[in-house]
Amino acid sequence: MMRHLELLAPAANKHVAMQAILHGADAVYMGGPSHGARHNAANSIEDIRDTVEFAHRYRAKVYVTVNTIVYENELQAVEQLCHDLYRAGVDALIVQDMSLLRLNLPPIALHASTQCDTRTPAKARFLQDVGFSQIVLARELSVNEIREIAEAVEVPIECFIHGALCVSYSGRCGASCFATGRSANRGECSQMCRMPYTLRNAKGEILEKDKYLLSLRDFNASHMLEEMVMAGASSFKIEGRLKDADYVKNVTAFYRAELDRIIAAHPDMFARSSYGKSEVSFTPQLSKSFNRGFTDYFLHGRRHVSMASLSTPKSMGEVIDDVRQLNNGDGISFFNARGEYEGVAVNGIRNGKVVGNRPFVLPKGAEIHRTFDRQWQTIMARDTASRTIGVDMSIDTKGVTARDEREVEVRIALEADIDVARKPMNVEPIFAKLGGTIYRLRHFENHLPQDAFIPASQLTALRRRVVETLDKANLDNYKYDYRRLECKEAKYPAKKLDSRDNVANPLARKFYEEHGVTEMATAYEVKRPAGESVVMTTRYCLRRELGCCLKDRSVSPERRNRYAGPLTITTGPNRFRLDFDCANCEMNLVKE
Repeated sequence: MMRHLELLAPAANKHVAMQAILHGADAVYMGGPSHGARHNAANSIEDIRDTVEFAHRYRAKVYVTVNTIVYENELQAVEQLCHDLYRAGVDALIVQDMSLLRLNLPPIALHASTQCDTRTPAKARFLQDVGFSQIVLARELSVNEIREIAEAVEVPIECFIHGALCVSYSGRCGASCFATGRSANRGECSQMCRMPYTLRNAKGEILEKDKYLLSLRDFNASHMLEEMVMAGASSFKIEGRLKDADYVKNVTAFYRAELDRIIAAHPDMFARSSYGKSEVSFTPQLSKSFNRGFTDYFLHGRRHVSMASLSTPKSMGEVIDDVRQLNNGDGISFFNARGEYEGVAVNGIRNGKVVGNRPFVLPKGAEIHRTFDRQWQTIMARDTASRTIGVDMSIDTKGVTARDEREVEVRIALEADIDVARKPMNVEPIFAKLGGTIYRLRHFENHLPQDAFIPASQLTALRRRVVETLDKANLDNYKYDYRRLECKEAKYPAKKLDSRDNVANPLARKFYEEHGVTEMATAYEVKRPAGESVVMTTRYCLRRELGCCLKDRSVSPERRNRYAGPLTITTGPNRFRLDFDCANCEMNLVKE
């Protein structure tokens, strides 16, 4: 059976969304007016409606995030929001709070957000059975774990492939909420993982000072993309709803080319989920866009490789091997003699050395990172892509027929004056003038008599009518996915839920009770638990990152003792204890 592959790009606003689609996205996801997990990436209903109209020309989809937890006094407003998004033509809502399945919603498709923390086949099956049409998996999974889940469900599986990584299992982090009152589950994460921490052992000895101990590198699955496809993933998600258009254009174009290569190699197995050919005017390069260095995280399983960017949470850009590659106006960064990540603007190159906009000392042998490429930015500021739908046309004495790659076919009456031509007339060039439309002529057949003559103005009018009719027919025949039926007998995989399962309102509580949960704690944001609390659980292990895994027999006894624990990390007034669950290879942050 043919499987459709979807490249899913982020959009901070409608401009970025349209650029993502032009550069090859099959779908975009964006925030609505409220209740999206990126508070600063909200969009009006009007802008979302404009995005939908643009995307649907290419049969590309628009998903809107309504993926925060919902307080009881907000339920009615969220219900109204979902109706507004449905009327705007949105293809699906990405949600976390199960109360939405108890609201009076329109029949819009629901996708299970990564905030649902889906890591097992049992959890994925449950979400499918209660009505979700697509399931976003946790980012921490290996290819084999993705395969196990994909084999357990019938709905499409969505996986992240690029961008920033949350160090915690998504949806299960209360660090920001406890430390600052800003909840990640409400779209207001204070980025606690990007702060510098000091690590101490039980004796109070400083093991690491002012290091970014929880700041992961950025995800890059480009070299594993085909393995993820073969494992059963169908939607491939780029992170970054706060990223600018340049970032989205570059990363989307890169992964479009990679997915197209896979589809071309297996035409009997895979197809694109939208239509149109994107032509870009630059060569996509992932290192040109913001990145903290790259990791494929756990796609290969757990390995002894670095996952974190311990020295800086800032962009590492691209490594420059020769300063002659630099241009005036570029920005470079490097680690100075004090180990600090320092940046300077390039004013020129003299005698093989960089002249900056201020005095600086580049340590001998230091690695230079270009974090701003002036020439690249000049290119990216332009219109860098077009996307066109291939169409075949034919004309005869009765009318004009057009059929495009979306399988939309229309026919219009000729309504033109046919005279006798003094010499054969070439009709095709007039119908090929499709500039300013989304179409490109692939094939044309002229079935008019050889001596037929039609004024060019009338042929031009016919071409315009054909285009207008194609546009209308496409929208009239657009096929929506609708919400799946909920299986009332489906049982949640656990009987007990803790605070990090984010039950924040009575309707969510009712949903879980109806599906077999017998004990539920209330979400952190609604009721702060007394005493110490686990505020983060992560598959990332700091001891392993620092080369001190206690399971590793090569670690010296002295080093093993220093890092045995209990360990604590501090930043400003905040102190967390690190509890290591070595049996499950997980690390917990405990707010003492």
